[in-house]
Amino acid sequence: MKKSNPRVNSGRILPAMMVFMTLFLNACSDSSNTSSSALNTSSLGVPGASNGSVLPVTAARVEGPIDGAPVLVGTFIDLPGLGYTTETEYLVSGKASAYVNVNELQTDGKWEIAASETSDYKTRVVVIRPTDAAAFNGTVIMEWLNVSAGFDSPPDWLQAHTEIIRSGFAWVGVSAQKVGVDALIDGTACAINPTCVGPDRYASLALDHPGDFYSYDIFSQVAQALRTPGATSLLGKLEVSHIIAAGESQSAGRMLTYVNAFAPVHAMFDGYLVHSRTAGSAGLQQEGIGICDVAIPTPDIVNVRDDLGVPTIMLQTETDLFILGSYPDNQDDSDNFRLWEVAGTAHADLYTFLQGRQDDGTDPSFTAVSEEQIPVNFPPFTVIDCTPFPVNSGPQRLVVNAAFRALHNWIVDEIPAPRADRLEVAGNPAAFVKDEFGNTQGGVRTPYVDSPIAILEGEGQPQSDFSEVEGNCDINLDNVNFCFLSGTTSLFNANTLSTLYQSNEAYIEALNTATDEAVSKGFLLPEDAALIKANAANSNIFENAP
Repeated sequence: MKKSNPRVNSGRILPAMMVFMTLFLNACSDSSNTSSSALNTSSLGVPGASNGSVLPVTAARVEGPIDGAPVLVGTFIDLPGLGYTTETEYLVSGKASAYVNVNELQTDGKWEIAASETSDYKTRVVVIRPTDAAAFNGTVIMEWLNVSAGFDSPPDWLQAHTEIIRSGFAWVGVSAQKVGVDALIDGTACAINPTCVGPDRYASLALDHPGDFYSYDIFSQVAQALRTPGATSLLGKLEVSHIIAAGESQSAGRMLTYVNAFAPVHAMFDGYLVHSRTAGSAGLQQEGIGICDVAIPTPDIVNVRDDLGVPTIMLQTETDLFILGSYPDNQDDSDNFRLWEVAGTAHADLYTFLQGRQDDGTDPSFTAVSEEQIPVNFPPFTVIDCTPFPVNSGPQRLVVNAAFRALHNWIVDEIPAPRADRLEVAGNPAAFVKDEFGNTQGGVRTPYVDSPIAILEGEGQPQSDFSEVEGNCDINLDNVNFCFLSGTTSLFNANTLSTLYQSNEAYIEALNTATDEAVSKGFLLPEDAALIKANAANSNIFENAP
C-alpha cells in the first residue's frame, strides 16, 4: 500500500536540515486594493464550476458528537459566553486514495495527479461554531492540524480566534495525519492536556488511519462532508456557503502541495491561507514529517500555481525567510495570489506560546509590546526555555486576523486582498535590511515597526545544533529547544525613545497615525486598531524604559 511509485519527480528531496526544521510548530507591488476581482478568469479549482478536470469527492461519514472534551490544547476562554460552542469532537471515516503525479512536478506548481491505491480510514475532527445561526457569516475555516511536536495543535485557531469569533466564522480542525491520530491512541497527546480523559476515548481509531499518503484525500472528504452533510452534520443546522483551507508551519507545507495538486481536481475550497511555509513543500506521497519517508518528493523550490480560479494568501514572518529557508521560494503576486511578509514578526511568538490561550479579544493589554522570557514546562519535552532573550511580542496574529477577513471579502464580495511590499533584503548571503533603530524595512507595516518602542525580530534566539540529525530518521525531540523559532524583543532605552518621541503624548499621536495607516492599507483591522490605541492611551513608554 505504501510502496514507491515509478512516476516519481526527478527533483531531489529537501536537505535534511530544512525538513527537520519543518517539524516545528511548524515583485514589485503597491499597497492599494484592486478595484475589480479576477475570480472569474479561471474555473480551475472553483467549487461548483463546470470543469472537466474535477474529480468526484466522497463525503466522509460522520459520527458524533463524542461526549466530553477533545484532546486538543487550544484556547482557555469562555466560548459559550462569546456565543460559540465549546470544542466539539466528531469521528470521520471513509475510503481514501493515495495519489501519484502524472507530469513532472515543477516549481510553478502546475501539477497533475491521478489516484492510485485506496484504503479505509478513520480519524477525528474538532469543531467550534456559532451557537446562533444568525451569527454565522457562512464561511468555515478548515485547519489542517499541525503535528510538528508529535501531536495535534491548532496554530491558526490560536492566532486568529478573536477574529473568527467576532466575524462569525466557524472553525473545523482536521486530524489529517497519522502521527496526530497515533498520539491520541497511545496517550502521548494527553501529556499536554491536564484534563485529558486518556487514550480509551480514541480506542476506535486504532489502526484505522492508513498513513499520510492518504491525508490529502481525507482532508478533501471532510470538506465534502461540510458541503453535503448527511444524517449527522458537523455544523448542526448551520448552512455552509464557503470554506477556507488553512495550514501553518508544517501544515503550510501540506497546504502548498494540496493547492498545487488537489485544488484543481477536487475543487473543495473557496480560498486558501498558507501561513509560515518553509522551503519547498510536503511530498505528494510522504509518510509523517520525517526526511526518510518521502516516496514522491516535490521540488526544492515550490510556488503557488497562478492559474487557480480561487484566491490564496501566503503570510510569512521574518523567521520563515532565512531560518526556515522560504526566501528562494518567493514569488510575485498574481490575479489570485498575494504574499504578505510581515515586518517585526516571528514564527512562534509570545502570543503563540502563552498569551493567545487567554485572549477573548476584549483586553487591550494583549496588544502591548513587552520583554518576556518563556521558561515553560511543556511535556513531553523537557522545557521550552527562551532565556536570556525575551521572545518576539510583535503583530503576527493581528495581520493573520486581517488575512482571514481579506480572504472572506475576496471570496464573498470579490474584493481582492491588498498587495504588499516585500521585506527588504540585500547582500550575499542575503539578509534583512534594517532601519537605524534595528527593525526590518519593507514588508507589511504595522504601528509596531512604524511607531516602534522596541526592536522586534524573527531572528536572534540561539539555534539548535542540527549537525547530528543529518540523514537521521530517529530524531528525538525531547532535547530540542523550540525557541529558535521565537524571535526577540528588545525595548528601546530612554535615550532612543527620546530621539523618536518628545513625550509620551507625541508617541501616542505617532502610534495612532501609524495605526490608521495600517488600517487604510488593509493589514490591520479596525477592531484591533482600537485595542492598540486603547492600550497606548493607558501606558507610558518612558516610565519603565531600560
